[in-house]
Amino acid sequence: MVYNFDEHIERRDPVSVKWAMYPDDVLPLWVADMDFRSPPEVIAALQQRAAHGVFGYHFDAPGLREVLVERYRTRHGLNVTGDQFVFTPGIVATLNLITRTFHHPGEGVLVQTPIYPPFLTAPKNGGKQLQTAEMAVTVEGQRLRYEIDFDRFEAAITPETRMFILCNPYNPVGRVYTRAELEKLAEICLRHNLLVIADEIHCDLLHPGAQHISYASLSPEVAAHTITLSAPSKTFNIPGLACSFAVIENPAVLRTFRDTAGAVGLHPNTFGYIGAEAAYRYGQPWLDELHAYLTINRDTLVQFVEERLPQIKVTVPEGTYLAWLDCRDLNLPESPYKYFLEHAKVAFSGGEAFGKAGEGFVRLNYGCTRATLLDALNRVHESLNQ
Repeated sequence: MVYNFDEHIERRDPVSVKWAMYPDDVLPLWVADMDFRSPPEVIAALQQRAAHGVFGYHFDAPGLREVLVERYRTRHGLNVTGDQFVFTPGIVATLNLITRTFHHPGEGVLVQTPIYPPFLTAPKNGGKQLQTAEMAVTVEGQRLRYEIDFDRFEAAITPETRMFILCNPYNPVGRVYTRAELEKLAEICLRHNLLVIADEIHCDLLHPGAQHISYASLSPEVAAHTITLSAPSKTFNIPGLACSFAVIENPAVLRTFRDTAGAVGLHPNTFGYIGAEAAYRYGQPWLDELHAYLTINRDTLVQFVEERLPQIKVTVPEGTYLAWLDCRDLNLPESPYKYFLEHAKVAFSGGEAFGKAGEGFVRLNYGCTRATLLDALNRVHESLNQ
């Protein structure tokens, strides 16, 4: 391998949210932030721009638009133009802007659960009514698999529902939806005239056998009812550069969103633009090796759980670097998040933050060195044997 993903990079400093949140004796496997050095071409591009020494206003990136148009045409089946991309500083900020901008106060925004916590808060922040549809889960041995319960999904739609926030690949359960699943979902959303916000930020983080299908690529009619959100942040480990984008083909929706984002100054910074373009132009060899490393991490995790943690069930993610662990059979005296933080000195994401369907679960980030992953798993094992 050209890139050393086993390299330990010291991150315990005040500016690292992941590592500074907890004491030094705690291993952090929580926030979706990998511990790997970003592609060298990204680092070089940032250094070159810093050496220029002038950091004036930077509101657009024609080169980034160009590379994204080609990438979405060849990889995601979307024939979009450069002006249909709107750059923003992050998916969470964009979600909150969308729920404020479109439709009327008190109307409904539907999400599936368990789900990434900002999906649960953005509707309320935008003056909307949060509506939820729990995913169906099947268990085979210790392996969990989540699927859409279409009857429950449609039953959750009311006359007030105006929007659905889709997460694909799905954080926290790691599903990558099939074309058949997306087509059935689209049929329901079109019939109810819902605007679909498709968060596809993990679309380039796939495990073998998974294929990402962009929701908007299903048909022109679907695209006209969709805002697609993505970013290079998770894929190339550059979330601190704060650059994301929305892809919007409906002219009226595009105009409204662009005008609103511009009015509130919602745009990336210079280094976000520079890093994003370098990542998409030159980062694929790095990403190919990352895929292989993350897949071994995933398989190591699943094997460890099945062999040494018999009372825990786990997803086998098809995408992302996030695993979802069902700890309810442990019958712990407190939430598994609190128990493992105190007794194993491992910080996961507490499942309760992902909605009621997440109570008794934790989310584990395996975007770390294999040594860190194994250390954390061994700590969990030892804490349960004490």
